[in-house]
Amino acid sequence: MTIARSRQISLQDTPYYHVVSRCVRRAFLCGEDTHSGQSYEHRRQWVVDKLGQLSRLFAIGICAYAVMSNHYHLVLKVEPDTAANWSEREVAERWAGLFQWPLLVGRWYQGESLIEPEIAVVKQLIGQWRERLYSISWFVRLLNETLARQANLEDGCKGHFWEGRFKSQALLTESALLACMTYVDLNPVRAALADRPEQSDYTSIKQRLDNTLLAEALPPLLLAFADKEKSGCLPYAFTDYLMLVDWTGRAIRADKRGHIPVHLAAIMERLGLDKSVWLRQVTLFRRRGIRAVGDHQHRQQFALHCGQLRCYQPSD
Repeated sequence: MTIARSRQISLQDTPYYHVVSRCVRRAFLCGEDTHSGQSYEHRRQWVVDKLGQLSRLFAIGICAYAVMSNHYHLVLKVEPDTAANWSEREVAERWAGLFQWPLLVGRWYQGESLIEPEIAVVKQLIGQWRERLYSISWFVRLLNETLARQANLEDGCKGHFWEGRFKSQALLTESALLACMTYVDLNPVRAALADRPEQSDYTSIKQRLDNTLLAEALPPLLLAFADKEKSGCLPYAFTDYLMLVDWTGRAIRADKRGHIPVHLAAIMERLGLDKSVWLRQVTLFRRRGIRAVGDHQHRQQFALHCGQLRCYQPSD
C-alpha cells in the first residue's frame, strides 16, 4: 500500500533524505538505447542544469547526486531554519525564479498601497511559498516536470515520463548519511560506466573533484564538508570521504584490484563502523521497501513520529 509522503518525512528526526526517481517503461533519461541506437547522453546535463537552479532557490541542500541512464539519485538536506530566516521579499523573489507572481503580489512588491484583505492574501501566499521552498516533494516535482517536458518534446510524444512517485529514504544517523552518499557517488562505478570515482561524470564526487564553475552553466550547489579551514555542513572531512569512497568501491567490486588504505581507519573508528556492517548498510539503498536507514532505536523513533509501528530493515 502506498504511504503518504507526509508519513515518510519527519524533520524532527532527520533533515537528510535519499531520493530516487525512475523513468516509466523503457524510457531513457540519459545514455544510449541499445535497441534503437539513439543516444540520450545530452540529457544528463539537463538534470545538472535544473539541479543548479533549484539548489539556489530552495532551502534544500544537495549532499550527493548521480545521474544514471533511466534514473537519478539525490541525497538532500532539508533546511527549514534557513527558509524561516528569509524575509518576505526574499521568499517572493525566490518564488519568482520558478513561477510568475499573481498581480496582487507584484503590486505589493512595488510598494503600492493595499487594503487589509489584500495584504492578508499576500502574506498567506508568501507563507505557502516559504513552506514549499523547503519541501522535498516540490523540489522533485519541479525537477521532474521540467525534464519530462523537455524529453517528451524531443521525443515528439505525450504522457508520463516518470514513475508515479519518487522513492525516499530517511537517513537517521551520521553513518546512514555517509553510507548513502558513498552508495550514490559509486553508482556509475557499479554500473561499469567508469572504473574510478574521479571519472564518473554527472556525479557529485566528480563535481567536487573538478571544482570548476562553467560560465555557461552553474552546477548544483553542494553542501560543504567540514575541514580544517572552514566549518562545513557535512560532519566529516572531504579527504576522509574520498578515501572511504575509494575503499568501499574496491571492497564491493570483487574484480577490482586494490587495498584498504592504512590511514582510512581513522574515519571508521570515529564513526564506530564495523566493515561487514558498513558494506551491508551500503547495499540497503538499492532495496525496495526501505523507507529509513539507521540503527534500530532511531528507526523506531522515526516510525513513531510518522505514525507507523516500525520501519523494516533486512538486518532486523
